[in-house]
Amino acid sequence: MNSAPYPRPDHRPHVAADGTDPRSRGRSRGLGLATGLHEALGVYERLFALGGIRPATVREDAERALDAVGAFRPGLREQIEGLAEGAGVEPWQVSALNARTEILARSRAVPPGECSTVVQRLRTPSGGSTHVGAQTWDWHVELGSSWHTVDSTGATHRYVGITEHGILAKIGVNSAGLALHFNILGHREDRAGGIPVHVLAALVLEEAGSTEHAREILREAPVTSSGSFMLFDERSAVLLDLSPVGVFEAPEAADGTHLRTNHFLTAVPARGEKTGLYQPDSGERYAFLRDRIARHPVERAEDLVLRLVTGPGEPPVTCVPDMTGPTGRRWASLATVVLDAAARTAHVLDGTPAEHAARPWRSLRA
Repeated sequence: MNSAPYPRPDHRPHVAADGTDPRSRGRSRGLGLATGLHEALGVYERLFALGGIRPATVREDAERALDAVGAFRPGLREQIEGLAEGAGVEPWQVSALNARTEILARSRAVPPGECSTVVQRLRTPSGGSTHVGAQTWDWHVELGSSWHTVDSTGATHRYVGITEHGILAKIGVNSAGLALHFNILGHREDRAGGIPVHVLAALVLEEAGSTEHAREILREAPVTSSGSFMLFDERSAVLLDLSPVGVFEAPEAADGTHLRTNHFLTAVPARGEKTGLYQPDSGERYAFLRDRIARHPVERAEDLVLRLVTGPGEPPVTCVPDMTGPTGRRWASLATVVLDAAARTAHVLDGTPAEHAARPWRSLRA
């Protein structure tokens, strides 16, 4: 099996973002991440530059994103500003991290990495059913030290999960039992100016008490970029294509199984897809997972991680970087995350699915 031959910190940070108001919640997070956040800013500055994006453009996009967040959810803007205050940086710099997907959409030279997600409806001992999901988070290896686990309290719902330094949220589950897996997509109309997809993740985890509630929030939000939100609770699951041309619900891959890689699964946004970003890789990973699960059905939560393990000659669901490649083109499965909606838990592996038995897991409960 593959392993990930890249450096990782000896101690992965865990940040408690708590406070009775959004600004203090952000400030507490910034205080806990100050050194690492500065390092993350440096990496993203290099990635933006490699993509041919001028510093002035980065700041303009970041400030427009911050204004859009403030107009739609002032409390989330206050969190970003508090985070900047705690870390000792400017608010637009933290906004640039939260809008990194939208800013990098301008780039032609720094293609994004890839992620793979499986959510399965499983039988419970009592005879009922629930949903459990597993995902690889694949991103630039240069950011392998720039993410943390988070426990955020003080909003409508507490949530736990993983995110990058300075970014409000990514993958997680909240105290209402709503879980979110997050994959990146690409559309030709992607741009800054709306609510960044990572801020949308925080919004859903803070506010939504069910998949239906989350869908309502997302359909009201000013979305100008693309992503996939795999949302599930104990009773239901919904896979959404988010895009500048609308929010669309994708079908199940099979009865009780939802799969996501990095291409649109609905017709309207697919017509404007940036196919050169992810294809044929995304389609190959999707077909591989669909066929593997058909041959070897998932019966336990533990099976989900095993289905994400790949090796030589197989599509890179387990993503191992080519460390001889240049900056901006070395991708790795930086984390593997299992979400259990009924138990309100996120289980986080600091590594690839292939390392599931070799490296420790961190379990968090919302």
